[in-house]
Amino acid sequence: MELLKFKTNIGQEEEIGKVAPYLDGVTEVSKWKVDTNTGENILSVSGDNLDPQKVKNAVAEAGFSAELLRVLGIGGDEL
Repeated sequence: MELLKFKTNIGQEEEIGKVAPYLDGVTEVSKWKVDTNTGENILSVSGDNLDPQKVKNAVAEAGFSAELLRVLGIGGDEL
């Protein structure tokens, strides 16, 4: 299981709803969430064999931007 963190411009609940179908469509993604309580609106994505570019592309298709901040190998699926 891997965990990716992205800085995004997804800042409101309605925007999370817009990006949801795109992130849900990435088969390697098992869970994701956006923390809009930070100034960087951090998108956390967990899954197996994650490709950061696929996640960035999904976010871009929804009309938003994502900048990779870090990649972690983890033993669970907590975001």
